[in-house]
Amino acid sequence: MSNIRIGKTALAAVVTSVFVTAWQPNLAASQETGMMKDMMGPGLMVPTMDPARGRQLFASKGCVVCHSVNGVGGEDAPPLDASTMVLPMNPFEFAARMWRGAEAMVAMQREELGEPISLTGTELADIIAFVHDAEAQSQFSKKDIPERIKNLMGNMD
Repeated sequence: MSNIRIGKTALAAVVTSVFVTAWQPNLAASQETGMMKDMMGPGLMVPTMDPARGRQLFASKGCVVCHSVNGVGGEDAPPLDASTMVLPMNPFEFAARMWRGAEAMVAMQREELGEPISLTGTELADIIAFVHDAEAQSQFSKKDIPERIKNLMGNMD
């Protein structure tokens, strides 16, 4: 079975169609609030996922200290190149994998960064979008990494 790549707009349309169909009673209320495309069900919505913001967050939050993209970054944790990701991607499965490794990740973050990384749901969504977007990753380089993070990483030459 081959992997089929679809753009984030097409993916959002498919997800929206599935969830709107499944939650038809919520359709009128979601249309009134303008949230229809983001509604998953009663009281739930999918945040907008922005891979460009994710690229910036991946570097500035310190994910890059342990993980690499395009060979840029740490080697203490698995590389997160989009070319190795299974598509289509379920962002909740990605978050679940992070949760399963949370204890080790937090210990490494305390050791490498001095404290655990703190992310909002939207920031996590953006990072997940970046990790799965080969085009956004093709623009990632050492120039994206803030000086304070470079200092934690040591020699980046």
